[in-house]
Amino acid sequence: MSLPRHARRLGGLAAAGALLALAPAVPAASASAPATVTSTTAYSGKLADGAAWTAEVPARWNGTLLLFSHGFGPLVAQDAPSPGARTALLAEGYALAGSSYDPNGSMWALASAERDQFATIDAFRGAAGRPRHVISVGQSMGGLINAQIARDGAGRVDGALGLCGLVAGGVDLDNYQLDAEYAIAALLGPGSGTRLVGFSDAAESAALGARLTDAVTKAQATPQGRARIALASAYLNLADWAPDQRPPARNDYAGQEKQQYAWFAQGLLPFLTTARYQVELAAGGNTSWNKGVDYAALLRRSAHAPQVRALYRTAGLDLGSDLARLTKGAGVTADPAAVQALRRTSTAGQGLAVPLLDVHTTSDQLVPVEQENAFAGRVRAAGRSALLRQAYVARQSHCNFTTAETVAAVHAVQHRVTTGHWSGTGAAQLQRSAVALGLDGAAFTAYRPGTLVGARR
Repeated sequence: MSLPRHARRLGGLAAAGALLALAPAVPAASASAPATVTSTTAYSGKLADGAAWTAEVPARWNGTLLLFSHGFGPLVAQDAPSPGARTALLAEGYALAGSSYDPNGSMWALASAERDQFATIDAFRGAAGRPRHVISVGQSMGGLINAQIARDGAGRVDGALGLCGLVAGGVDLDNYQLDAEYAIAALLGPGSGTRLVGFSDAAESAALGARLTDAVTKAQATPQGRARIALASAYLNLADWAPDQRPPARNDYAGQEKQQYAWFAQGLLPFLTTARYQVELAAGGNTSWNKGVDYAALLRRSAHAPQVRALYRTAGLDLGSDLARLTKGAGVTADPAAVQALRRTSTAGQGLAVPLLDVHTTSDQLVPVEQENAFAGRVRAAGRSALLRQAYVARQSHCNFTTAETVAAVHAVQHRVTTGHWSGTGAAQLQRSAVALGLDGAAFTAYRPGTLVGARR
């Protein structure tokens, strides 16, 4: 069972390294001769670590380079978040560039991504000329890389745009996913003793995802099973608005669970478990833990807690008993060295050096919108909130933006870079800007995400 197109290209699972961000950019090892395609000149080459880079420069270049960080998946150089955005941005005069990241390891290429993106700027300058401005753009996992670039890129980039970014970082990601998978295994099957971390290979991780999905599918047939699916969904920060559905009413708890189940039915869990294997491969061991976690306290932090309590009452189940069972049985411990490696390479909340606009769909099944809440809190703690703006699109699915929404967001960052002041980043202003483009519509909305459940303190 495959995920939708937006889910399959999860750009949401990764980040570049804080340690490597301090290293100088690696110069390009080679650059091929430009190939002219209609009114655009294309460039490509290799970086010193074997990463590929690619770029396109329109004949009427406006002087701004958009440096694109792609998401989790095959390590192939990409220079735009979507074909539509590529066409529209080139038509407006923007140059585009991006790298593959180092292809010689895990798809969670966080140890090289930020370094390779900085090196791509140098390669672009050598091949095509010095841009007047550089704006970093990142999608999903690339949104985390983008946030790191916005933190470390003073003097190399002037501003940044994050799209559906995994900005809470890899450690939080692995932990809240573990909480949900553990709840499914312990309460629905295949059993609390199931190996949830430390996979020996990709096949083992995929098999786990299939077993967990089978357990959820069987559970959906009973009120008791549906209540426990809602509990696991709360730990996963899983949105309750699924594709091709109307948003459920605030107190329609059964309808909310039905739409959460729809995400699981699309193959969400096998994707998460196989991605975990790639993260563990990059970090050198298990990066998540639940020993000592109080699962009752965890549920109290979730915006879905009323739904869970209501469905447990309907099913005649004792919620307190299930929560106590989860707390008592939680015994997963992490590899400290792997956690340290993931924190070093795959977090971005230590502050900002350049302006960053983050845009997220309100119903993102892979990188929950609540990640924006956690990230904003960390930026605020670092005293850099003036550099951060966040905007939201009322739509389902991961990275499911229209071309108009992407271009309008680029314009907002360009304005901040050019004038030194934020303007036009409110929902109504972004909506007007996007609609005025006459492209494919927009759905910017005023929104405030809830708490990211499962983030360890």
